[in-house]
Amino acid sequence: MIVIAVASGTSADGVDIGVFDLRWADRQQTVEVRVIDTVTRPWPGRLREEVLALLPPAATTAAEICRLDTLIGRHVARAVSDAQRAAGRGAELVVSPGQTVHHEVVDGRCEGTLQLGQPAWVAELTGLPVISDLRARDVAAGGHGAPLASTLDALWLAADAGRRAGLNLGGIANVTVVGEGEVVAWDTGPANCLLDLAAARVSDGADTHDRDGLRALRGAVHEGLLKRLLAHPYFGVRPPVSTGRETFSAGFLADALAAVGAVEDDDLLATLTELSAVSVADALRPYRLSEVVVSGGGVRNPALVAALRRALDPVPLVSSDVYGLPPGAKETAMWALLGFLTWYGTPASTLATGSAGPRLLGRISPGLGPLRLPDPVAVPPLRLRAVDDAAGEGQQ
Repeated sequence: MIVIAVASGTSADGVDIGVFDLRWADRQQTVEVRVIDTVTRPWPGRLREEVLALLPPAATTAAEICRLDTLIGRHVARAVSDAQRAAGRGAELVVSPGQTVHHEVVDGRCEGTLQLGQPAWVAELTGLPVISDLRARDVAAGGHGAPLASTLDALWLAADAGRRAGLNLGGIANVTVVGEGEVVAWDTGPANCLLDLAAARVSDGADTHDRDGLRALRGAVHEGLLKRLLAHPYFGVRPPVSTGRETFSAGFLADALAAVGAVEDDDLLATLTELSAVSVADALRPYRLSEVVVSGGGVRNPALVAALRRALDPVPLVSSDVYGLPPGAKETAMWALLGFLTWYGTPASTLATGSAGPRLLGRISPGLGPLRLPDPVAVPPLRLRAVDDAAGEGQQ
């Protein structure tokens, strides 16, 4: 089936739209996925700033949450409708998980998570059924609701021997370690979120990120600041754990800077880049990996990629497209897979998040026609194969 999936991460840079062809193969032991199209739609007007202004420690109102739920839903609906027309063949399902605005973790347990982007607007404009709110069921089952990429990574990166890690660089960095009979997944800490805050800070709001990592490449790591940042207790907790901007916030950065004194602007970006790389490498070091497969928006930052290569050495860092999924498509592919499984009544294996067991994720908003679900596939697949039409074969 043709699935349109939406992703909007903790960086809130925009809405990523992916169009995928997913199908069962090998007697329903494999899910094949083919990338049809991907595009990013920036937030209109000041919607990005309004979303970020909602995040902790900010106070808000029910009226503001309602307003943003509607605005985000309408924007996603328009973006999906455009993708629907461009796909060329009839899409059958939309997966729209929503924009995370709060993730409540207390004493290592996730107590709740909230995403905005009312799916009814998407269903109304496109006429298609929409699967949304996929994190909440995992949380209710004792999981962290993140990183749900562990479901895709476990099927996609399983090795005959040794261990691989899937690394996604969004606002927060998340990893999945796969191999030797185990799947472990967690958020390691900041990837781009503090970098974006710092870029706005040193440019008086003119820049939303350090474009091409140029400022970080010009700067030098401030060892005192790096040590202070790495002292955050989150870096010492064991998986499964999750985090977000409510932890690695503007206040956290301001407190660290106040403690160490003045730091040159470029040095600040260099230090935060090093923080992201070192925290990932430190988290992965105990697992004796054969390679790390990287994806996400942070791949576009040469300074961050270079820092990761140094910190991970001698473990190689390879792009996700080596295994058939472009770095900018992996997150939407993950949502497409989870929606596809729910549509077929197939529980997603989310044990790596801390969940009590595999669960059907999300809720379904019917489209304009009758809701007709296919015969269920009760047994989860064993693998995922990314199919490359140009090569005429899949990569597993």
